[in-house]
Amino acid sequence: MAHPFATLTPDLVLDAVESIGFLSDARILALNSYENRVYQVGIEDSEPLIAKFYRPQRWTNEAILEEHQFTFELAECDVPVVAPMIHNGASLHEHAGFRFTLFPRRGGRAPEPGNLDQLYRLGQLLGRLHAVGATKPFEHREALGVKNFGHDSLTTLLEGNFIPRSLLPAYESVARDLLKRVEEVYNVTPHKNIRMHGDCHPGNMMCRDEMFHIVDLDDCRMGPAVQDIWMMLAGDRQECLGQLSELMDGYSEFHDFDPRELALIEPLRALRLMHYSAWLARRWDDPAFPHSFPWFGTERYWGDQVLALREQLAALNEEPLKLF
Repeated sequence: MAHPFATLTPDLVLDAVESIGFLSDARILALNSYENRVYQVGIEDSEPLIAKFYRPQRWTNEAILEEHQFTFELAECDVPVVAPMIHNGASLHEHAGFRFTLFPRRGGRAPEPGNLDQLYRLGQLLGRLHAVGATKPFEHREALGVKNFGHDSLTTLLEGNFIPRSLLPAYESVARDLLKRVEEVYNVTPHKNIRMHGDCHPGNMMCRDEMFHIVDLDDCRMGPAVQDIWMMLAGDRQECLGQLSELMDGYSEFHDFDPRELALIEPLRALRLMHYSAWLARRWDDPAFPHSFPWFGTERYWGDQVLALREQLAALNEEPLKLF
């Protein structure tokens, strides 16, 4: 059975954009995106637009519109973010069974790992993002939790026959031990769920004309603020402490942060490791995935995962990072 994206041809992309009133110049460029499909589409006598086609059956319309609304709230508060375009009174459109949204084209470059000046400015941006995010909850988007990112991920991997038989006992054993420890830390660590970016790696904080802006809120959800913070850190413990200090100096100008949440960094890292493998497994019927991730399912990949989870279990037993 063909995957739903198999019918998303270049002609259909152009037809979709033109169906809401734009005149394409027939130039189309596929951009690097796996979860959804994203294209740069040339427009007659104007700047190209970015057309994002949502993966079928992933989010409800209500959840997508909630993401858009969050982005509009950020823009209204002058938080630099690439917001969906509203055209004909709507930000979410449909054509030939596909839901899509248009964005203005915004280029930029990712932050430099460990650059303290940039981390201070990124902290300011995250503080502004969370100040808006904390004003009210999402109603239609799931929260980040140990069950959906951890236990459900493990179930997907064990039931899907993705782990080589020779490594299955080792992976299952360390994963269950890790999740038990993650739950223990979660249960004793005070934290508050707010609307957050959810996938705040450096590639989603782009710099253009010396100003950072937020892109791709597709994974926004309820979760602890520290989830958007820890992925900005790189290097060994001492380097991370210095980076965290700069990041939080900027952050605290715009939003309060409970330093007790720092104890969740390693649990959240553990959940992200497991969730990433489960994400690949859940998307394996999409032909783009076997083509782009041919190493998934190999003994080497899963051997590395066993080692990574063991290292993560050890990290969970170390002293959490602390602010100076």
